[in-house]
Amino acid sequence: MKKITKLLAGAILALMIGGTAFSQSALGIVEALQTTFRSVSDTMLPSVVEVDITQTKTYTNPLGNMNPFEWFFGNGNNGNNDNSDSNNNKREYQTTGLGSGVIVRKTGNTYYVLTNNHVAGDATKISVKLNDERSFEAKLVGSDNRIDIALISFETKDNLPVAKLGDSDKVRPGDICMAFGAPLGYSQSVTQGIVSATGRSESSMSSISDYIQTDAAINQGNSGGPLVNIYGEVIGINTWIASSSGGSVGLGFAIPINNVKSAIDAFIKDGKITYGWLGVSLLDVSDEYKQELGVGKQSGAFAAEVFMDSPAYKAGIKPGDYITELNGKTVKTVNQLVRDVGYLEAGTTATFKILRGGTKTYELKVKIEARAKDVDSQNSKLWPGFIATPLTDEMKEQLKIENKKLKGVVVASVEAKSPAASLRLQEGDVITAVNGKAIKSLSEFYQELANATKSINFDVYTNGGTVTTGTFKF
Repeated sequence: MKKITKLLAGAILALMIGGTAFSQSALGIVEALQTTFRSVSDTMLPSVVEVDITQTKTYTNPLGNMNPFEWFFGNGNNGNNDNSDSNNNKREYQTTGLGSGVIVRKTGNTYYVLTNNHVAGDATKISVKLNDERSFEAKLVGSDNRIDIALISFETKDNLPVAKLGDSDKVRPGDICMAFGAPLGYSQSVTQGIVSATGRSESSMSSISDYIQTDAAINQGNSGGPLVNIYGEVIGINTWIASSSGGSVGLGFAIPINNVKSAIDAFIKDGKITYGWLGVSLLDVSDEYKQELGVGKQSGAFAAEVFMDSPAYKAGIKPGDYITELNGKTVKTVNQLVRDVGYLEAGTTATFKILRGGTKTYELKVKIEARAKDVDSQNSKLWPGFIATPLTDEMKEQLKIENKKLKGVVVASVEAKSPAASLRLQEGDVITAVNGKAIKSLSEFYQELANATKSINFDVYTNGGTVTTGTFKF
């Protein structure tokens, strides 16, 4: 790639200088690149579609069923706007929108188009328009809002090309790429740029996917269209842009195609994606927190809490464990582990390597289960139901603790209806002992928590004295 870049730069410079003999060979290099772009466009455009959707939405009429003129003249409802029947106040209206998509599979006369969930997931009517202006009625096959992917289908006896899916794991910053779609309604548009970065994963993005960043111009309407490499292979699905104006500023993001390949089969088979579920509450922790855990600067994901009766709980993963590997793959971030677990099929057995107490390494076999829709509402099942934080000098000052020799951990983020809540623990409490055994650090606390088998209680320092909580049996 560096050699090509140097040749291209030299070719352009030669053309600018105007040297007749050299400019012809230089022009040949530029023409070869242009031929490549044309070839990719000619190959891809017949597989790229405009997705036109209609959505039915509801709104609440603030005046209810009342005629506003009757209100002014003191008639209807005797001048009283009674909105007791809220359903009667709701009105429906239709809104239209558009996005893009790419044909990724054919079965008989059925063509399947990959697009975004935010394009087609809530549509009441869908149609697709091909590059030759023909339109077809389409239907939603399946959608998923966590990864923002949807699959739609349409029928035709005509032979249409199916896009080739590439390997997004091979994508590197600097790779030339092209974005296809219908930005602002301009169908069959092509823009070209490079891959700016890979593995983008921020708090504002989905935790179940990382993203390819590109400077190829992406605007509203490009959503769902393909990001393509110079070999004419789809490497991503254009999803969103970062912009203060709403227009392209060279910060576009695409879902890597490897993250959604299995979703195509899942949508066709079941109409949905079934995510694997481990049953732990994971946290990204600071280097200082890692030191307290005794894991140094090692990469991984901290299991702050574990859902009781979850796959992790049954397999022996404990709160405070530091997960470093999944099936032999190093865990680098929490989001990476969330994605990798989510892609595991329910019923499969996965191997997790963990650090416990900072020094002991375990390999645990976990039978993965399907993620329930209401899992986020089951926080009452989280064990122990709070996050333990280090008792630093700064923390003592914030809590106005005068005892400089006091050792233990501080209670934070107590979950409602959890075991911690049932033991009357409150944020800011300092735990000094677990089951009567004194603890001096974060690693010692989680080690004693792991040692507890049938019941547990805590010694809590509060208001200058120490009290022992009730006993929680499990």
